[in-house]
Amino acid sequence: MKRIALILIPFLLQQTLHAQISRVEPPFWWAGMKHPGLQLLVYGQHLSGSEVIVDYPGVILEAVTSVENPRYLFIDLRLDRHVQPGSVPLVFRKNGEIIATLEYPLLEREDRSAQREGFDAGDVIYLLMPDRFSNGDPGNDEMEGMKEKPDRNDPQGRHGGDIRGILNHLDYLSGMGFTALWANPLLENNQPSTSYHGYAITDFYRVDPRFGSNQDYRELGRKAREKDMKLIMDMVLNHCGSEHWWMKDIPMKSWINYYPEYTPTNHRRTTHQDPYASRYDLEYMTRGWFVPSMPDLNQQNPFLARYLIQNSIWWIEYAGLSGIRVDTYPYPDKHFMAAWCRALLLEYPRLNIVGEEWSTNPVIVSYWQKGKNNPDGYRGNLPSLMDFPLQHALFRGLTEEETFNTGLAVLYEAMVNDAVYPDPRNLVIFADNHDMDRFFMQAGQDTELMKLGMAYILTMRGIPQIMYGTEILMTHEEGNRHEFIRKDFPGGWATDAVNAFTGRGLSGEALDFQQYMKTLLNWRKENEVIHRGGLIHFAPENGVYVYFRYLNHQTIMVILNKNREESLLHTARFAEMIGSRTSGRNVITGETVSLTGSLTLPARSPLILELE
Repeated sequence: MKRIALILIPFLLQQTLHAQISRVEPPFWWAGMKHPGLQLLVYGQHLSGSEVIVDYPGVILEAVTSVENPRYLFIDLRLDRHVQPGSVPLVFRKNGEIIATLEYPLLEREDRSAQREGFDAGDVIYLLMPDRFSNGDPGNDEMEGMKEKPDRNDPQGRHGGDIRGILNHLDYLSGMGFTALWANPLLENNQPSTSYHGYAITDFYRVDPRFGSNQDYRELGRKAREKDMKLIMDMVLNHCGSEHWWMKDIPMKSWINYYPEYTPTNHRRTTHQDPYASRYDLEYMTRGWFVPSMPDLNQQNPFLARYLIQNSIWWIEYAGLSGIRVDTYPYPDKHFMAAWCRALLLEYPRLNIVGEEWSTNPVIVSYWQKGKNNPDGYRGNLPSLMDFPLQHALFRGLTEEETFNTGLAVLYEAMVNDAVYPDPRNLVIFADNHDMDRFFMQAGQDTELMKLGMAYILTMRGIPQIMYGTEILMTHEEGNRHEFIRKDFPGGWATDAVNAFTGRGLSGEALDFQQYMKTLLNWRKENEVIHRGGLIHFAPENGVYVYFRYLNHQTIMVILNKNREESLLHTARFAEMIGSRTSGRNVITGETVSLTGSLTLPARSPLILELE
């Protein structure tokens, strides 16, 4: 790529005469995009009613729109597919007089940008909260203009983790066997308090300076790719932060739902699918605000809808993203979400996008997936979803008493729900995330149950996601509030007594579990049978659940023994999958295990065998 594409070029190249332009978004674009349209949001003084003149080969001015607020203009351009990178001059004129000029950068795309591979079942995603992972640059902990100052002693405060901290530990993540990285939002959250989590964005085109710069984020994408890791961006399309720059001078009243009054959502997500739902309930579900600090965006406004679509494409192209995780997926306008997915997949057909629909009902979750034939005719276009129903089944399966209908039977019977998904192999499966109790706590701080749970997540169909700290049995005994669940990763700060990156100070139990995860993750990375193979499972009996993954001539046997004592497993029952094989290799220990007659299973343990 030419040097012009390697830096974040400021748009303020205009010579200001009578008008003052303070923002143009997107700040630059690329030649050669699949969709030819580009809409610029221009913000400044004395812009309303301006005539805009564009003179650049391959760029056509289609429309200039003044809106309620005279400080905004929306400029629609059409880019020919053969347009060349360069600086596109825009001239603003009123009453025949030039009032401002602007040079708009049009960059060259990276080679094969449109063909980038998204994350898939061959990957394992590591979820981390940037502020709580590692402080690689203490110099950006407190930045001029940022309302909230650092305070590591405050569980809800900013602790100083940043992009440099992630970059410093990519070797650790890669060495553990993770192949994809999902960081909670890194964009500017200039809110007066509780800004660490990143979900109240105040500038959609700027990385929060306490995390680093846009260039740092771009470097993270590049360095991750060098280590065969994919970067997934956490995007928020439903709301912004109350301190977002446009909230002080909003483009138009319809930009925000129920503007300017805080009107809460009812969280009735079933209204999207419920054939009996009232329009009243549906409206308050999608248009209501989460909290007063998160104004609800109105995606039915065509200018805002275009803004959000372009912003997502901009970050994919700029940072080299391999995927997107969408926060609170069912809360924005659902027809906009379908259009948003279509637009992104038009530009990047192999990109993967996973949506958060926090429901344990698979009928509700499956509604959104691409290829689903819904009774109401809705076509969601979303490739992947977080498999909350399976997460709930895993919790019940490992913690409930074993009966015919409880315990492992719940986990077994949950798989029938795959019948309602167009593509169950593309679901993201997980034991916990940043919004719920850590799985070690859910499992009663029982390391044996943790090993059973992780063995399941890393051998079952779908795309595994592991929460940061899971690999070292992180807890939150202080309480189950978010700020305790999202504690600092030990070793991410120079003064930490315990360092999980090196193992210094970790308990023997934590070190053993970390090694267990590393062995299992790196084994999984190299085994396509887990990535693409079929699944056959057998109903649990006597506290033991057995399933097989198979592909071509390779077969993996997974045995989950939940009993508190050794168990005897007769192998004749599994003849249809074992066939003539007489032994298997334990993927954790490397030992050969005989499959003739019966197996003696260690108490409360998984056994993963490569059948030989």
